[in-house]
Amino acid sequence: MLKRFLAAVAGLALSLSVTALHAAETLRVSAIPDEAPTELIRKFKPLGEYLEKELGMPVKFTPVSDYAAVVEALASDRLDMAWLGGFTFVQTRLKTGNAIPLVQREQDEQFTSKFITADPAVKSLQDLKGKTFAFGSVSSTSGSLMPRYFMLKDGIEPEQFFSRIAYSGAHDATAAWVEAGKADAGVLNASVWDKLVAAGKVNTDKVRVFATTPTYYDYNWTVRGTLEPALAEKIKAAFLALDPANPEHKAILDLQAASRFIATKPENYEGIEQAARAAGLLK
Repeated sequence: MLKRFLAAVAGLALSLSVTALHAAETLRVSAIPDEAPTELIRKFKPLGEYLEKELGMPVKFTPVSDYAAVVEALASDRLDMAWLGGFTFVQTRLKTGNAIPLVQREQDEQFTSKFITADPAVKSLQDLKGKTFAFGSVSSTSGSLMPRYFMLKDGIEPEQFFSRIAYSGAHDATAAWVEAGKADAGVLNASVWDKLVAAGKVNTDKVRVFATTPTYYDYNWTVRGTLEPALAEKIKAAFLALDPANPEHKAILDLQAASRFIATKPENYEGIEQAARAAGLLK
């Protein structure tokens, strides 16, 4: 009887120590660097504080240098959750086999990219033949992959069609390049373009949109496949509970350029994978 009692006490102590250890864990979060690191940190701060309250655990956001770093960090369990574009989700899913997309913004069901220029003579993509062009990051869904895919469908091979192609690394950088004349035209995601215009960070008397892509699925919040299922569900529930009718929640949603978050699933990104293979970006 005494042995069973001592074993039970030992088991309880071990259980409590594991629980205490789990409670002290930190949710490690990052995002693809599609904007400047300072902007990513500013956008995430209120969301991180909200998640800390909802999850009852610390949340730490760490910006990374490039898109590949986010994929590698999730694959090696050095990150628990990340804000990914459609293409980086596909890359992560293929690399890990089990990364889980939890939620996306409502507008990510029908996302678009905007083609911009400061050249008054440019009315369509065909007017850019022999001119210079800027993509965002080579791994960007909205700043590279999908615009390239749609151009290829229209018979435009970028490397042959433009006199020079450059990769700015981020959507806001692409807009700045076009405004400064470093490229005759460029492409960036519609959400960032709208934000830059609203904030007066792009001179719309000079730079304008001259074409928009068809719609496609894009961004989502993804967790590593080895994350505890119960924690993944709590994270998902916290995002879905963000209510635009609640002023505090609306401030968080506005920073994420989201009307609200909705559940998503891997199947939504099959079109992205097909586009990546068609563009020769996946083997």
